[in-house]
Amino acid sequence: MIRIATWNVNSIKQRIDNLTAWLAERQPDIVCLQETKTVDEGFPRQAIEALGYNVAVHGQKTFNGVAILSKFKFDEVIPRLPGDPADDHARFIEASISTKAGSLRVASIYLPNGNPTGTEKYSYKIKWMDRLYKYA
Repeated sequence: MIRIATWNVNSIKQRIDNLTAWLAERQPDIVCLQETKTVDEGFPRQAIEALGYNVAVHGQKTFNGVAILSKFKFDEVIPRLPGDPADDHARFIEASISTKAGSLRVASIYLPNGNPTGTEKYSYKIKWMDRLYKYA
């Protein structure tokens, strides 16, 4: 059995102590994080790696940001939702992971929020969701 968890951390730097305590206690095999709110270089990977996790991140300063933590090695990491190379929002990361039971593909997704129709943010959300649907 593989234990997979997901957590919207709403700032990894603010929640690192909570996260590492939870990881040590619960020992999930794979964790998907959303809303990390930091660039890749600022992600506190050492504290997580010290607990035996591999870390894949796709970050963004102040907003968004996703990560996958895994006790298994990553075979491949895709750090953005395919289909729009101009999209600079860090909302999607996907990894292929080899386990004893075989290969597993996991995605951590931070969906765009609801906004009033007719706005640029709403249009972005609809286009993003359409890309996700086509990709899936």
